[in-house]
Amino acid sequence: MILAETEVKDKLDEILSHHSANRDELIPILQEVQEALGYLPQEAMQKVARFLHLPESAVFGVSTFYAQFKFFPTGKKKVRLCRGTACHVRGAPHILEEVEKRLGIKPGETTDDLEYSLETIACFGSCALAPVMVVDDNVYGRMTPKKVAQILGDKKRD
Repeated sequence: MILAETEVKDKLDEILSHHSANRDELIPILQEVQEALGYLPQEAMQKVARFLHLPESAVFGVSTFYAQFKFFPTGKKKVRLCRGTACHVRGAPHILEEVEKRLGIKPGETTDDLEYSLETIACFGSCALAPVMVVDDNVYGRMTPKKVAQILGDKKRD
């Protein structure tokens, strides 16, 4: 989601109004900002740093340490593929290849139209359903390349 500058400022002001200027609030604030905006824009991290009286480098250091934080807009739909052992031996690399072909992106990327983001996950813990793909909150098990087409549509991107 991409918001106008004034909308971002308003959301940040609202989030910060519910917190004290205590450095222990850093991670909860970053989590709320990301939840509201979909990612952590640089301007938001700078404002959080000023609010908490922290150097910008401290906020950036914490936010880059945790994989949960994103620094660029992500797609409306999140496609996640398991790369755990059970999924791997049951064909996850072929599923990933098909998803990459259909969406025209690699893990960690977002389509230009901001429709899809693709990432791989170490393990979903659904090994009995391997290989597993999750789109938003929908879990798809025993995936095949044909099922990828059914779930993501038949359009292949160049």
